[in-house]
Amino acid sequence: MRFRLKAAAAAVAAVSILGVCVHATGQASSTKAPSTKASSAKTKKAKTPPPPSVQDQIEELRKQMQSQIDSLRNDLTQKDAQLRQAQQSATDAQAAAAKAQAAADAQQAAFTQNQAAVSTLQATVDDVKNANALAVGDLSDQTAAIRKSIATPEGINYKGVLISPAGSFLELATVWRNRATGGDINTPLTGIPLDNAQGAQLSEFFVSARQSRIALKATGKFGFVTASGYYEADFLSSGTTSNANQSNSYTLRERELWGDAKLDNGWDFSGGTGWSLIAENGAGLARGTQVLPSTIDAQYTAGFVWAREPSFRITKNIGRKWFAGASFENAQILNPSGQNLPTNYLFGATGTNGGLYNTTANYSFNYSPDFIVKLAAEPGWGHWELFGVERNFRSRVYPAITTSAGAYNDLQIGAGIGGSVRGLLDKKRVTLGLKGLWGQGVGRFGSSTIADVTVRPSGQMSPLHGFSALSTVELNPTPRFNAYFNYGADYIGRNYVLNGTTQVGYGTRSANMSGCLIEPGSPLPGATGADAIAPTNCTGSNKAVQEFTAGYWFNFFNNPHGRLRQGMTYELIRRDLWSGAGGTTNPSNGAHGTDNMIFTSFRYYLP
Repeated sequence: MRFRLKAAAAAVAAVSILGVCVHATGQASSTKAPSTKASSAKTKKAKTPPPPSVQDQIEELRKQMQSQIDSLRNDLTQKDAQLRQAQQSATDAQAAAAKAQAAADAQQAAFTQNQAAVSTLQATVDDVKNANALAVGDLSDQTAAIRKSIATPEGINYKGVLISPAGSFLELATVWRNRATGGDINTPLTGIPLDNAQGAQLSEFFVSARQSRIALKATGKFGFVTASGYYEADFLSSGTTSNANQSNSYTLRERELWGDAKLDNGWDFSGGTGWSLIAENGAGLARGTQVLPSTIDAQYTAGFVWAREPSFRITKNIGRKWFAGASFENAQILNPSGQNLPTNYLFGATGTNGGLYNTTANYSFNYSPDFIVKLAAEPGWGHWELFGVERNFRSRVYPAITTSAGAYNDLQIGAGIGGSVRGLLDKKRVTLGLKGLWGQGVGRFGSSTIADVTVRPSGQMSPLHGFSALSTVELNPTPRFNAYFNYGADYIGRNYVLNGTTQVGYGTRSANMSGCLIEPGSPLPGATGADAIAPTNCTGSNKAVQEFTAGYWFNFFNNPHGRLRQGMTYELIRRDLWSGAGGTTNPSNGAHGTDNMIFTSFRYYLP
């Protein structure tokens, strides 16, 4: 538009300049004398209208140009107005766009917030759904548990305490031994008859239900304490009137009777009659987790380290992989054993009726309880244990047998250390176990209970060195079938001194063994007969008892209605005596006896 205005202005200027030049030329011509031709021409022209002058033309052109300029100005003014209007519109549009952008940004922010709120709400809804699902699952589980507790209750709920008979079973068992021991379903391991003893010439067979067991456990949760109590009894004991002549008259035996308080922080306190802390545990060190050999024989097996007696136990769960415990347990000294022992000492006595003890059994006058400490670990494979035991043997010594002058109390210390390991292999179908105890005066804890102490000529007790060990392999190819193999041994070493020329103590080499190869009561030369008499001239001390056991258990069923199982065990037991003087084919080897046994059992366990 501006270019057109500039072009029009330039054209007007050019026309003006041209008009000025023409006007000047006309003035210059008018100063000359008119000629004749000019006059005549002028006369002619006067007759016709003269043509427009250049000035007129220029003026006309100027007017036209001015009109165009005015038109252009008007157009320019209109265009400027339109431009201003467009600019204003653009400004307004830009403002509106900015406002719209701000609104859009606000909407986007609101959308983002809404989206976050939606996400949060969705997460909350998902949490609520999960919580509801868990609640529904818990409710379903609780409902199923309630239905199960009604249909197959685990026990009787009494004031918040669950009372259960779990552990009780009824058993009919049999035992056959190719050499008679005079025992019931439990084998007296140190009573295995020597090869030439009277009992070795006869076999024996017994049927027994006396190992049937009565058990009752009560458990309750009170704040941070889980309290429990357990009672267990069987009939493997006898009173003064007990016999099997016509009607069973055996007494009820206390096996376990204890209470326990387990705290949520891992501390556990328990007291009462139960398995000694020295016995192997299967999980932690809590009561009721002991591991027993899989056998029918109520004496278990040689090499098994155990006791079941009154005790007070404290244990601590340390990080669920380590466990520590200490126990204070009722002590008892096995009768001092050996040859040529003096009698100038007192360590205990048979029970008295007034004291409610068995009048035929020995009770030692204990100086203190036995002290046992144990550390257990479950690092990932197996259950490992390390333990120690300390014992005190006290006696009253009389240096002169005929007078009490100079009598004094003597105290001898016994101690032992042991350990065990048990673990699973082949997808829990194979179990391996190994346990042992070694020390002085620890014979009481071996299943054979060979001996604890002997006596010196002075009357002082001397703890005997010994060890017990048991290895186990168990196979569980199916949940219903279990096969087991055990080999174990209890051993007591020689311990004697010379009193002049007499050997005094345990396992003396001068012990009379001349009668060990002769069956007591055999006819003598020139006699018409002989009475069956107790073995004589076979006074050697027990050296060791070894036992190999193999057997199985088969569950006919194991469900909420109980468990019905049948089992069989084969045992081969050998008892060895320390060699002595005469009577043996090889003086370096003492007399021995072996016994083959077969046990069967048919049991129903209460659920």
